[in-house]
Amino acid sequence: MDLRIFTEPQQGASYADQLRLARASEDAGYDAYFRSDHYLAMGDRPGLPGPTDSWITLAGLARETSRIRLGTLVNSATFRFPGPLAISVAQVDEMSGGRVELGLGAGWFEAEHAAYAIPFPGLGERFDRLEEQLEIVTGLWGTPEGERYSFDGKHYTVADSPALPKPVQQPLPVIVGGHGKKRTPQLAARFAAEMNVGFSPPDVVAAQFERTDAACAEIGRDPKTLVRSVAQCVAVGRDDAEVARRAAAIGREVDELRTNGLAGTTAEIVDKLGTWKDLTGITRIYLQVLDLADLDHVELIASDVAPHV
Repeated sequence: MDLRIFTEPQQGASYADQLRLARASEDAGYDAYFRSDHYLAMGDRPGLPGPTDSWITLAGLARETSRIRLGTLVNSATFRFPGPLAISVAQVDEMSGGRVELGLGAGWFEAEHAAYAIPFPGLGERFDRLEEQLEIVTGLWGTPEGERYSFDGKHYTVADSPALPKPVQQPLPVIVGGHGKKRTPQLAARFAAEMNVGFSPPDVVAAQFERTDAACAEIGRDPKTLVRSVAQCVAVGRDDAEVARRAAAIGREVDELRTNGLAGTTAEIVDKLGTWKDLTGITRIYLQVLDLADLDHVELIASDVAPHV
């Protein structure tokens, strides 16, 4: 099973904090370092020193790491126009030597839109825009060099684009995720290399994967070509006291996090990941690390959990 580190820098992290954890994750042998795409802290955290932009951050990390894959879980389609997004991601892919992945979603956090002057349309329009963005981004990247790309949609129009630059990876992996019962599985089946279901119990995850398999079948795609992944918040320790300390550091109760995340000793986490794999068929998990200063945490999981899953 691929283990990936996933961070929420809007909760409070500088670029230096993210670089330190990304390098520690790379040194520890993790498959990837991913970050969220948010501009406002959630809950009662002040989020100091303030938000960092996901692709500016990943561009820096692309030049200051060498092996680990980098990406977003997930970009909000409300934040960027699809053409400039395709250019940014392709450029960072080149800067990294072909190590980038793009997660793209409809956007949901209304307060951050209000806080930074970003329009926030209704849910139906957000999904319409997401679909068109996926169409355009993948269309620009997939257009052969020397040819032109055009698209005429309800929300976006592309006219005679040279469709440059191209990412190093062909195709560059796209991740679609979420809990929408109809459109999300359909978009994953059409555009994604990976389907992600975050912060949900195994039965909910399994049901969403079943809907995605059905959506793949409807368009003649082999569901086995789609990576299945989940995201879970983690608090792992060598003993119960260390687990409790790590849960408290991120404002969570151990019992609650054992139920709604991955909290426990290393042996408990190995067993739980095995259960997850049996019940859902996942081959990848994003470990949500909220305390970016606790490098021992990611090193412990790499040394005492990863070899057994």
